[in-house]
Amino acid sequence: MSHSVRRHLRVEVDAYDDIIRRFIPGYEAMLDAAARAVASVRPGLVLDLGAGTGALSAAILRHEAIGTIELVDVDAEMLDQARARLESFGSRARFRERSFLDPLPACDAVAASLALHHIPEMEDKGALYRRIHASLRPGGVFVNADAVMPSDPEGREAGYACWAAHMVSRGIPEERAYRHFEEWAEEDTYQPIELELAAMAAAGFTAGIAWSEGPIAVLVGRKS
Repeated sequence: MSHSVRRHLRVEVDAYDDIIRRFIPGYEAMLDAAARAVASVRPGLVLDLGAGTGALSAAILRHEAIGTIELVDVDAEMLDQARARLESFGSRARFRERSFLDPLPACDAVAASLALHHIPEMEDKGALYRRIHASLRPGGVFVNADAVMPSDPEGREAGYACWAAHMVSRGIPEERAYRHFEEWAEEDTYQPIELELAAMAAAGFTAGIAWSEGPIAVLVGRKS
């Protein structure tokens, strides 16, 4: 699996942290909710899948309950940004340039932020969820912060309208917002929240919603 944020979002990597806040409703609250869900199990090892510039990892590492986090991403430029961002955390942050579809090590928590929508088919996403469940030690947690969209046309239209309104409030013209959605659709697939929760449950998790704002949600799966 290969992915380049520079190509996909049409932004320079060093501008990503600014522009993502203009793109994503409730971005800071999303990261905070995801980090709190991870910290709730006091994990010794966390995997951050599709870690990007390390924003989620930084939010997680601010919790004293966290041991080590391993950032996994195929985009070397993004990992370079993450290394700089997390330098102050020292050996608590590790970096691995690889796909999140590769085998996963045993761990206590798995997290992802705006990454797993790059898997287009629910069947393949369900297979990943099963591998995540298998990699987690008992009592572990899987946290996925991502965009979700209803399956019915009216619901999807409302979801995109809400998303576009956020972007307009951040200075992006409405027409450009909808062009962004068309461009992102080349690589992104946003599934209905009920399908996401069902796939997590089928993988063995007790699944629920920790936070949501418009089309963005933090889903949490706990392993017994």
